[in-house]
Amino acid sequence: MELQPILDRIGAAMAGAADRGRVADYIPELARASTVPFGMAVVTADGRAHATGDARVPFSIQSVSKVFTLAIALGRLGDQLWTRVGREPSGLAFNSMIQLEHENGIPRNPFINAGALVVTDAILSGHAPREVLGEILRFLREAAGDDDIHINRAVAASEQATGHRNLALAHFMAAHGNLVNPPELTCGTYFHQCAIEMSCMQLARAGRFLIGGGATGPRLVSPARVRRINALMMTCGHYDGSGDFAFRVDLPGKSGVGGGILVIAPGRASIAVWSPGLNEQGNSKLGTEAVEWLAREAGWSVFG
Repeated sequence: MELQPILDRIGAAMAGAADRGRVADYIPELARASTVPFGMAVVTADGRAHATGDARVPFSIQSVSKVFTLAIALGRLGDQLWTRVGREPSGLAFNSMIQLEHENGIPRNPFINAGALVVTDAILSGHAPREVLGEILRFLREAAGDDDIHINRAVAASEQATGHRNLALAHFMAAHGNLVNPPELTCGTYFHQCAIEMSCMQLARAGRFLIGGGATGPRLVSPARVRRINALMMTCGHYDGSGDFAFRVDLPGKSGVGGGILVIAPGRASIAVWSPGLNEQGNSKLGTEAVEWLAREAGWSVFG
């Protein structure tokens, strides 16, 4: 199967799409983004790379970073992490406080904001934020085989200035004893983590450790944890749109409000797509359509 012609068709179609969604307007730096860009990259299990559109333009990966911090946290804490955060879909918006109140400060899963704050708090314990952010960047650079991955300080500052809801989530969890570090410290680290910039090509390469099945690239976590992370991406990676994404795409994925999505075709490929316009659930509109198209034409599915 030739992937490049498929990507070329997808890229051409997405370039001409009229309805491109709306950018995230609650983070000032992201609100300035254009909905025009579209990029997509695929790195297969044997390391071959294919791309279309703006696949080498860096963007803020936002919540896609949660995949990598979860891998770090599991490596450090193992299954002890699951005493502080659940593994169930939320069915609510990524920044909702309703469930957190009902469940006594234990977030539903590590991919909603409250759960990601717990994960960041877990790897922050006993370390300075600068050390933890350095560790996250080293993990990403090793995963991608690329040292040119950095934090966008302007985006981090913009998130810090407007991150009141995340601070509220953190304080609520602290009140229930589910935050070890001061909420401001955990949130500050989290804001900088979300402000990491990567291109589709870098992100697709960084996702290779989740392909499994003898894929080339660094082995950063055990095969058992690769399966667990993919399972959580499948069930929880798109917030209250996770079921619809799984139904349409048949592959695990994790989205971010910067318009990026990381998708894994187990045993076959790592896929990254970026289009800043979002749908109603806060996931890239064209990005979702593009990976659905790719999965259908390539015949990739976790169900056979």
